[in-house]
Amino acid sequence: MTVHQSVLELIGRTPMVRAQRLDTGLCELFLKLESANPGGSIKDRIGLSMIEGAEKVGKIKPGDTLVEGTAGNTGLGLALVAQQKGYRLILVVPDKMSREKIFNLKAMGAEVVLTRSDVAKGHPEYYQDMAERIARETPGAYFINQFGNPDNPAAHIATTGPEILEQMDGKVDAIVVGCGSSGTMTGLSQYFAEHSPATEIVLADPVGSILTQYINEGTLSTKSASWMVEGIGEDFLPSISDFSRVKKAYAISDKESFLTARELLAKEGMLGGSSTGTLVAAALKYCREQTSPKRVVTLVCDTGNKYLSKMYNDYWMLDNGFLEREPHGDLRDLLLRPFAQRDTVVIGPNELLITAYTRMKLYDVSQLPVIDGHKLVGIVDESDVLMHVHADETRFRDPVSTAMMSNLQMLSVSEPIEALLPVFERGHVAIVVDGEQFLGLITRIDLLNYLRRKVN
Repeated sequence: MTVHQSVLELIGRTPMVRAQRLDTGLCELFLKLESANPGGSIKDRIGLSMIEGAEKVGKIKPGDTLVEGTAGNTGLGLALVAQQKGYRLILVVPDKMSREKIFNLKAMGAEVVLTRSDVAKGHPEYYQDMAERIARETPGAYFINQFGNPDNPAAHIATTGPEILEQMDGKVDAIVVGCGSSGTMTGLSQYFAEHSPATEIVLADPVGSILTQYINEGTLSTKSASWMVEGIGEDFLPSISDFSRVKKAYAISDKESFLTARELLAKEGMLGGSSTGTLVAAALKYCREQTSPKRVVTLVCDTGNKYLSKMYNDYWMLDNGFLEREPHGDLRDLLLRPFAQRDTVVIGPNELLITAYTRMKLYDVSQLPVIDGHKLVGIVDESDVLMHVHADETRFRDPVSTAMMSNLQMLSVSEPIEALLPVFERGHVAIVVDGEQFLGLITRIDLLNYLRRKVN
């Protein structure tokens, strides 16, 4: 086994795994684990290619400032390379990016500028336009421009394509790819056009992107909708894009993407990100449509470690309507954490206030039901703790019972939703009961999430 001199030497040469438990119809489905790259995604390849490409022609040197707009993992790939080579990196990212990615970027030394994800290209706050403006206004800065940089697809012509063909012994009937900057799709398309022209290139695209209609109908729409999958889908055609060999595209909803990624983990043990769910869902549709056996390749684009707070979080999935619970037709439909399912975060009356404070922070909640045995005896919230300890922090060691509110107003589960509003107006959370049985709490955000799900 080799000892490497830099983490950058670990980019590429990622493993290929044959799916064993997914329903692939008559076909074999192979998954190339780009999540095994040191930065956790396929974008490590282009991060290295675009920075070294600019170095070779003398556009940048270590110590310079690099700027890029990224809605996915390109920022992480660039941050990895910039850190190792000694560049300052400014990244403009839309506000739908997962918290884990942002924390990761900052930990690697990148400067992160958040901008809106609900505006299209041409708007001053669109992430690419903002990045270009920051580069222009920052003395000596270099705008990487993944969407117009030929070193982006060149990375896949030089590395990803040859690796796939070698791993598959030269026998690849179809490759299913996504398209954000279009580098992966363009690079693989051009490589296989030369080295395996019979290989079909199939596009996996989020619902809301304009690309599926462009591929399947030849119509380039000027209107896109929003989607929650990160890193793929577009509202314009990047200047480096080459769709000439893409003959089929599948539009995959956010819900199907997230559920497919969770299925990939449950059945194949592969922890992929949101775009991986889109690609695998499209690959499975393609496989199941075939009437003769084919060898199909797709990508595990990045690791799902960056999405643990989102699509691998059951509560986030429920909040967004991607997981279903049995409807009851009463206030139980608004309970995100039902007490009967042991989902409610609770505290005991004899536990310490420091424990209550720690539990609120850990689970990102503002109040805790106080349960003695199986009986609700009070509620303790942030303001209760604050008022109890503000003059003497040693009172964090007092029991919860000394600060909790025990004069509780309950709402019967059969009350109409409108009954929640007076409770919220008083600044309280709704305590929902069925007779004497405590069912759970409803907060303002629970009601907002419920009403938003009804719009979907």
